Amino acid sequence: MANEALSKKDLEKKIKELNQNSPEDWVLQDGKLYKEFRFSDFTAAFGFMSQVAITAEKMNHHPEWSNVYNKVDVHLITHEANGITDKDFKLAQKMEEFVT
Repeated sequence: MANEALSKKDLEKKIKELNQNSPEDWVLQDGKLYKEFRFSDFTAAFGFMSQVAITAEKMNHHPEWSNVYNKVDVHLITHEANGITDKDFKLAQKMEEFVT
């Protein structure tokens, strides 16, 4: 179920699948799914964030993120589940699609 926190085994499996086609890996950090995205410049980073923001709003699932110049740090967690859920992996996959 999308609103239930995933087990450690399921998390490991889903992270491995998510990272198959990604040059930089998603990792678990402080109980959240984390990745640092780097872009050519601020405009590219902001463009990525704009694309993700539209998708996140449609999904009603919003990332914890920050941007400094060409870098976007992303932390994903489903707060109501108090853990990482399928919703986080769906949003992470969408982010990957925006950078490929």
